[in-house]
Amino acid sequence: MNHPGRARTDYTGGVYGSMLAASVVVGAGVPEYFPRLRLALLLLLTGVVFWLGHVHAQLFGARLAERRPDRGTVLHVCRDEWPIVQAAVPPALALAVSPLFGLDLPGGLWLALAVAVAGQVGWSAAAARRAGAPWGLVAGTAAVNLVIGLLILVLKAVLTH
Repeated sequence: MNHPGRARTDYTGGVYGSMLAASVVVGAGVPEYFPRLRLALLLLLTGVVFWLGHVHAQLFGARLAERRPDRGTVLHVCRDEWPIVQAAVPPALALAVSPLFGLDLPGGLWLALAVAVAGQVGWSAAAARRAGAPWGLVAGTAAVNLVIGLLILVLKAVLTH
């Protein structure tokens, strides 16, 4: 249910961004090559690059066929796609602060991955709720995203062991 006066933001970009962050952690999970802060930066920069890609696709894909985008349209699309970048921040922060929890780099990677999967579930529930879905559907989409996240965790376990 959308509320009057509240910005209409599509949180599905956050779900996508969380999956992207988890994939970066899995793909870059060879600790010798990615020191902790470099990997955190990689997570953030990958989110920004994919955000730019989505903004470009929105502006020059579907919208260009309708009309030339003006400044307001560009800003609107940038804001709507911003959750892709936002979704990369929690896993990057988790990785950066993981030494405070006594975690070595592999432990930090697992923490970042868990945070990304939790974000994926949270963003999907927020997107469904924001769209006005009933609570059963919100739970259903969260469950589907949890299963996808668990598949990503299994992939990491298989690839790194």
